[in-house]
Amino acid sequence: QVHLVESGGGLVQAGGSLRLSCAVSGGTFGPYAMGWFRQAPGKERDFVAAFSWSGGTTNYADSVKGRFTISRHNAKNTVYLQMNSLKPEDTAVYFCAADPWGQGRGNPNQYNYWGQGTQVTVSS
Repeated sequence: QVHLVESGGGLVQAGGSLRLSCAVSGGTFGPYAMGWFRQAPGKERDFVAAFSWSGGTTNYADSVKGRFTISRHNAKNTVYLQMNSLKPEDTAVYFCAADPWGQGRGNPNQYNYWGQGTQVTVSS
């Protein structure tokens, strides 16, 4: 059973940066695809970024390409989401998720394990 805990959210001005962390326990990265999703009030949960279980493939939503970077630290069992040039429309609760043997795709229904989420608020 994989347990995920996000941290690092907060309030930031537009143009600023934040780094989210997802601590993974109860397993290691392999063989899980790890992804980040976000959900704004009244909206569906949207894909942000993910890498495949092998780490060989990384995918990003078009809205965050060039601004966000997903990475991992194997020794710390932690996944990161570095968010730069933040915009007010990035405001949402951000969730970390794990998909056994996944390819790092954007369908949230493919992910079996989820963290509790961390709030990111970007002011204009």
